[in-house]
Amino acid sequence: MTSDFTTANVAIGPHRLEGSLYLPQSPQGLVIFAHGSGSSRFSPRNRFVAERLVAQGFACLLFDLLTAEEGEFRRNVFDIPLLGARVGEAIDWTAESDAARLPIGLFGASTGAAAALVAAANEPSVAAVVSRGGRPDLAGDALRRVQAPTLLIVGGLDYGVIELNRSAQQLLRCRNRLDIIPGATHLFEEPGTLESAVERATKWFVEYLCPSRGAVDE
Repeated sequence: MTSDFTTANVAIGPHRLEGSLYLPQSPQGLVIFAHGSGSSRFSPRNRFVAERLVAQGFACLLFDLLTAEEGEFRRNVFDIPLLGARVGEAIDWTAESDAARLPIGLFGASTGAAAALVAAANEPSVAAVVSRGGRPDLAGDALRRVQAPTLLIVGGLDYGVIELNRSAQQLLRCRNRLDIIPGATHLFEEPGTLESAVERATKWFVEYLCPSRGAVDE
């Protein structure tokens, strides 16, 4: 594990979306985050996940999917095609960034999970997707076109969302798995539950972004 990394403020794509790029020494992959409705690149849960992934050698990009002006309109927060296109812009941006040529994974939470899956359906370069407490069902028909191995993580007490994830899983044609974290509600606020989700996400990204590495470093 490593705690040596730099953080840079970046502007992504034609809309100059504000973001933060976490870059460890000798990164082995890049994980792009797609936050949920009402959240931002400052989401404490996503930042917690990002710091844990960085410690395992992954670069991480957290960014705002909407401009400040767009965020004032509530309908944009739930416009999955728009949000998916913004994740696509972030993927394109990486080609000219300090994280260029790294294998790409997507990490989505809440509605951001649907945006990540829409982007993965349109971007075959995506190597893995993880959804935490997500609404993958909102990705609709795009689910059938996702090629990247997809891990769905849901809290065991997140009633309703578990069923929505199971329904979405039935539409996936890629390799996939549904992991249920016992005792966790939607935001994984219960002690140890977010850490458990991070551990599972990390192993998934290690397996599909850097398979030659083997088991997660202790």
